[in-house]
Amino acid sequence: MEEVNRIRMTSIDDVALKGKTVLFRPDINSPIDPATKKIVNTNRLEKAAPTLTHLLEGGAKVAIIAHQGDTLDYQNLIPLSEHASILSSLTGRTVTYLDDVCGPKAIETVKTLKEGEAVLLGNLRYLSEEITAFEKEVKLAPQEMQSTWLVRSLAPLFDLYVNDAFAAAHRSSPSMVAFQEVLPTAGGKQLVAEYTALSNVASHPIHPCIFVLGGGKISDAFGMMKHVLANNTADKILCGGITALVMLLAQNKELGQRIRTFLQDRDLTHFINEARELVTTWPDRFVTPLDLAYEQDGKRMEADVSKIVESNELQTKLFPDLGSKSIELYKTEIAKAGSVFVNGPAGVYEDSRWEKATKEIWKAIAACNAYTVIGGGDTITAATKFTNLEDYSYVCTAGGAMVRFLSGKKLPLILAMEKAWERDKE
Repeated sequence: MEEVNRIRMTSIDDVALKGKTVLFRPDINSPIDPATKKIVNTNRLEKAAPTLTHLLEGGAKVAIIAHQGDTLDYQNLIPLSEHASILSSLTGRTVTYLDDVCGPKAIETVKTLKEGEAVLLGNLRYLSEEITAFEKEVKLAPQEMQSTWLVRSLAPLFDLYVNDAFAAAHRSSPSMVAFQEVLPTAGGKQLVAEYTALSNVASHPIHPCIFVLGGGKISDAFGMMKHVLANNTADKILCGGITALVMLLAQNKELGQRIRTFLQDRDLTHFINEARELVTTWPDRFVTPLDLAYEQDGKRMEADVSKIVESNELQTKLFPDLGSKSIELYKTEIAKAGSVFVNGPAGVYEDSRWEKATKEIWKAIAACNAYTVIGGGDTITAATKFTNLEDYSYVCTAGGAMVRFLSGKKLPLILAMEKAWERDKE
């Protein structure tokens, strides 16, 4: 209860459920096989199941609203019938599916729900009000969203709104931020746990606090670094992936034209100046590679960064992984940590030649005594490949929302939940 109060959010553990009609908004948007249209990863459904089970066992009548796909990834915009089937298996209770979001049949079905029953309503993205384009173009405030078809159709039917969708916390859509305006509101088990874990990293880390940042989407890393350094959240940042290459260039360690072309082709060269500003301001907080791995005659080879800088031949190479000296240096830093946050693999781990750094660093993080949080799709995929997810203190399902949160940005969902908490506690 102490953590929940600190994050200013009511938990479902603190509200009476029996006999109440509950509108439950999880994030169960799942990867879909393009050929079969079947779900290929049930992670988010598994994360939503405990809250749904709690609601049903508490005697609530539950209607679930959720999205799958979007206009931006139309091939994944499919009905939620398989989602309902999987939730039924995970909870041990029947979750029926109705291919209607908030029309007459949906309203009729909600009104006839009995205690302990659940229905999953149609894909929210069937509504123009719930697609990304609507959010970006119309830009309604939460108060204005009360007049949307979704909210005015469903809100009068419910006693309680429960949100469990931290992965979509950066979205300002009616299903995410408007029901809090008109209904008593609570956070689901996943939302409270995810927000608490990231709040611990952002506001109350156990020092030394180490951030391990890698992967190919370096905008994520650069969105966080300045904030966590300026706030003294991060004591050290261990750089892997493309972030490591950019930081080395920012330190005037030339890696060759091929690397620069690689970055130019991906429109990433502008990050070099930003990185230079960071390493100039906080020179002792960055840990960059001592050596890098490259391909020679189809085999993995390694070279010290100092030799790469001096060698015209080595500067014709790409460097898809960290070298052994770097790995040992990073493992030493991790062993001393009180908190570790991880986003992005250290190398191109999908290829067995370049998996060494990600594999060894992930194993070191999983085995260390620190409070460990990992997040983001590639991060979790790599962690699943090389370690046991149960060995981490918390595995965050969110990607974009997590990055924005650790960049110090207030997320629309969190603002809406806090506003409802202020109202409901009075």
